[in-house]
Amino acid sequence: MGAPFRLDQRRAVVTGGASGIGEATSRALAAAGASVTIVDLERERALALAAEIGPGASAAGVDVTDEEAVRQFFSGLARLDILVNNAGIGFVGSIEETPFADWDRLFRVNVDAVYFCSKHALPLLLASGRGQIVNIGSVAGLTAVKRRFAYCATKGAVIALTRQMAIDYAGRIRVNCICPGTVHTPFVEGYLERFHQHEKDKVRAELHARQPIGRMGRPDEVAYMVVYVCSDQAEYVTGSILTIDGGWTAQ
Repeated sequence: MGAPFRLDQRRAVVTGGASGIGEATSRALAAAGASVTIVDLERERALALAAEIGPGASAAGVDVTDEEAVRQFFSGLARLDILVNNAGIGFVGSIEETPFADWDRLFRVNVDAVYFCSKHALPLLLASGRGQIVNIGSVAGLTAVKRRFAYCATKGAVIALTRQMAIDYAGRIRVNCICPGTVHTPFVEGYLERFHQHEKDKVRAELHARQPIGRMGRPDEVAYMVVYVCSDQAEYVTGSILTIDGGWTAQ
């Protein structure tokens, strides 16, 4: 059968690709043979990661909430096989605690950016003959998480648009969504710094314990699932919502 899960000769774009799950995904796709463009607001960090990954990796500083910037970026690509919509942010608060400005910001980054990138990547993905989109969602789109009103809403939207696009483009491109549980990333450490500055160790331990297996996930674990979904061995997988959550949604 040959080596499984190889992505040789594929060209990929990973948004939010310079840190956390995005960084791990950029590394894993490159290790599987893909040429990866790391898209991130932190352009210098993306450039440094591309240099570390080596030949075939490149970087671009793009604000994925700016449709014109997104359009220009994708119009400058000659070919694309894989789009990983990974860029995302969070917010802690119930509906009463969520100002509209934060609600709007979460939707701009977590939903509008998926729309912009998917829309402007679509001609390239259709031309590829094996194009696909992988959206990084969250278990927060599948189950209620206390005081995550806006975040749950955005991730629910990502799941819905994944399924809808998979049906519209069935047989032409594959569209899937990976829903991690809590993954130990700079995203989580930023949350601890912002909302639990004086009890970070305590809350970090609680986040580990919240997963039935007793620990948070690792970015590379999510990244390897992305590699599988993008591989030829997953050709029958489209419109799927794949959880990787240490058993969270099994409860």
